[in-house]
Amino acid sequence: MSIWHGLINSAYRRWLPVTDSTPVVSLHEGNTPLLRSDHLSSLTDCEIWLKVEGANPTGSFKDRGMTVAVSHAAGRGAEAIVCASTGNTSASAAAYAARAGITAAVLVPKGAVALGKLAQVVRYGAEIIEIAGTFDDCLRIARDLAAHHPVALVNSVNNELRLAGQRTVAYEVVDALGDAPDIHCLPVGNGGNITATWSGYQAYAAAGLATRLPRIWGFQAAGAAPLVHGTPVAAPETAASAIRVGNPATWNGAIAARDDSQGLISAVTDDQIFDAYRMVARHDGIFAEPASAAGIAGILDQRRRGHLAPGQTIVITLSGNGLKDLDASLRDGYTSTPTSADTTDVARALHLTT
Repeated sequence: MSIWHGLINSAYRRWLPVTDSTPVVSLHEGNTPLLRSDHLSSLTDCEIWLKVEGANPTGSFKDRGMTVAVSHAAGRGAEAIVCASTGNTSASAAAYAARAGITAAVLVPKGAVALGKLAQVVRYGAEIIEIAGTFDDCLRIARDLAAHHPVALVNSVNNELRLAGQRTVAYEVVDALGDAPDIHCLPVGNGGNITATWSGYQAYAAAGLATRLPRIWGFQAAGAAPLVHGTPVAAPETAASAIRVGNPATWNGAIAARDDSQGLISAVTDDQIFDAYRMVARHDGIFAEPASAAGIAGILDQRRRGHLAPGQTIVITLSGNGLKDLDASLRDGYTSTPTSADTTDVARALHLTT
């Protein structure tokens, strides 16, 4: 029996910017499930596969890049790392810093981070700075701090280390399916993941490990869709907090992924996102955070518009775990039936007959 030891210690090591002297800071990230969705396949007349990135150690795809970034920071003797985040990056950075025994400082927009993610950061022991502003303000300050102080910036912007780790999702998809899909869909916030996913497919194809390249379809929330409108959004707004970004740091990379793959970046409403969020839980048993469902909402929207040909193989990245945003899960409320501690009463409540 083989045991998975994380990306840097796997067969994907040769694709990562590490050397024999690079210390390995790992929580055994990667190797996430790729599940076929019978329900979505039926709705779209396509073969739909879900890449469940919420199965990573801290519950999001961010761990793929963070293992590489923090391993390098530790190798350089860094005593502290810093990041800006809408939640998932901060949780990942805090966890990997704790694993490495170094300090983490996370900059988050005040009142705009799901409590599940903030709770992770608290438990991992990172320094939390809540900024009266947007994610874009947090990132600007984080970059200034790294430029003028002895801290390592671990956001994916201009960070080949993070992007190299995030490319591994494409490698895993090709290795699981035997080739690249026709389309790969994913939510888009700061632009790093769409950039990395596309370049991962390019790298595998260039090495002869895939015979084709997919079209990349990215989806933003309608209230935070700068890449769709072609201009930054000063006050982005969406209940899908993980993609509430008004000025993506990896703007050019995201646009290149769209254009070079002959793909698209489109917007879906919060109502569409939350409908998809409920659907994937009810029909596929996957509890993803709301932003994760943007890719599902997007593929269904393209189908409704007549832009999705049948018979295609499609992979959708579900970027984070639903446990990170429990408020979102309970926003619809829920029903329960009180009974006495009696089997007959419970059977009656369940409409069971003898």
